[in-house]
Amino acid sequence: MNTRSDRCGSGVLFRWEEGERTAVITARAVLGAALAALRFPEDDIEGAVLVVGELVANAVEHARGPYALVLRRMAGEFICEVYDKSSRLPEPPDAARPFEAHEMDRGGGLDALSAVLATRGRGLQIVHHLSAGNWGVRRTPAGKCCWFALPNGASGVSEGEV
Repeated sequence: MNTRSDRCGSGVLFRWEEGERTAVITARAVLGAALAALRFPEDDIEGAVLVVGELVANAVEHARGPYALVLRRMAGEFICEVYDKSSRLPEPPDAARPFEAHEMDRGGGLDALSAVLATRGRGLQIVHHLSAGNWGVRRTPAGKCCWFALPNGASGVSEGEV
């Protein structure tokens, strides 16, 4: 396994291979540290690490590696990107109804709660909600890139610095 965390000129924060069991944890920690160094507010960092955790988990579960986590500054905002080697694009969530409750699941006690919590496929709804809809996916020559824009909350960061 070739797991690596670095801060190079290209904006790559972390690279990992298929089978890396700690990829989500490492990606969240690396992004959190980078945003803290850029003096992002703690609330923005917390949201960003949750979003990147979802994107990395999706990449690991649904795509081939190697993978990369990249942080870029573009047009005055920071963009966080997760690259993988699959050209299959994820299905975007129905943004109009995130986390809609179903009448038949209400009041059912522990069984109903377990059924709701066991539901899979809510990761992109979380990404959509926490990024305020500022996320997307694009094909790349080698696969795809899922990205989200961070709030412009960094202080004291000059243009081009990442």
